[in-house]
Amino acid sequence: MYLFTGGGWILVGPSFSEGLASGVKAESITAQDNLAYTILRIEVSGATVGIISGSDASFVPKTTIAGFPQINPGFNVISRDTDSDGLSNYKFFGTAEKAGFDRVEAIGPKTPIKDVYGILPAERSKPYKSKTLLNCLVDDSTLLEYKAGFGKTIITAYARIDGWSVGVVMNNRELVKNAKGEMQFGGVIYSDAADKAARFIMNCNQKNIPLVFIHDVTGFMVGSKSEHQGIIKDGAKMVNAMANSIVPKFSIVIGNSYGAGNYAMCGKAYDPRLIVGWPTAEIAVMSGAAAAKTLLQIEVSSLKSKGEEITPEREKELFDKIKNKYDAQISPYYAASRLWIDAIIDPKETRNVISIGIDVANHKKSTEKYNVGVLQT
Repeated sequence: MYLFTGGGWILVGPSFSEGLASGVKAESITAQDNLAYTILRIEVSGATVGIISGSDASFVPKTTIAGFPQINPGFNVISRDTDSDGLSNYKFFGTAEKAGFDRVEAIGPKTPIKDVYGILPAERSKPYKSKTLLNCLVDDSTLLEYKAGFGKTIITAYARIDGWSVGVVMNNRELVKNAKGEMQFGGVIYSDAADKAARFIMNCNQKNIPLVFIHDVTGFMVGSKSEHQGIIKDGAKMVNAMANSIVPKFSIVIGNSYGAGNYAMCGKAYDPRLIVGWPTAEIAVMSGAAAAKTLLQIEVSSLKSKGEEITPEREKELFDKIKNKYDAQISPYYAASRLWIDAIIDPKETRNVISIGIDVANHKKSTEKYNVGVLQT
């Protein structure tokens, strides 16, 4: 039989005294069945000094709990239950320093969580109010936005989910205007949005706040105008800040997650603690229709070079064949089957998934320093 101490497992002899670091000999041992395992109570001079429980026989000196002189300092408590006879069942394994993520009493969203089912449009290219969806997920439907009037195609906000303090980075699918009055398409990452997101991510790392990325992104804005505005510099800044984050990252793919947008929003390649998708998720380089048009051009050119004549009917047949194949491969079920995402979840379970993930991550404090290296500003 073995006992677990703070330093590891040790062999226990027949009299049990060999297994006690203090050298105390157990004068009496009482066995008791408790559900799926057996509890052995060790008594010295009539007082219970320790308990051996479970199939691994984890020893727990009662004196470390009751405030008496400590018999064996090598054990740490992580949980306590009481059986029907009043015998405390202490389960001990060595515990590490916690990460210290802030949590208060949870408050349910004012907007019912079931309302998320009616927010996403049937046609995924259409805009919708992303903040309305976010209000279904955060405590009390309350957000503290960071730079709300700047870089509007990404929502950055402090919030609480099931009581946990989180930093939310979410793609905004509404049509918006920038400070110059120029129209910006929802779901696209522009230079100002990337710059804002990078600064927010760095702030969350400094404040030790877990990050939650909510994807509905078609990618970065392209073109000479965007390049002159600094999309490459600011996009790289956002990816740099996200990739080097030391706080836990959680990704929820609710809609599109295409191309470099998937990377910037903490896709699988950037090691989120959890990455899950709604049934409405799509993960790919680009949408099925856009990919099919590009691949169709290549296919038609190849066939024409071989002397084939491509009629409109033949071209449509090729397009549908390519699109159907591509649509099957951007499905969240295709992604989950290849472990590109960890699970497909019911949207109303999103709060629970994030809460459980942060709770697990909170058991281990990061030993790394947050260092993004050189950033071009």
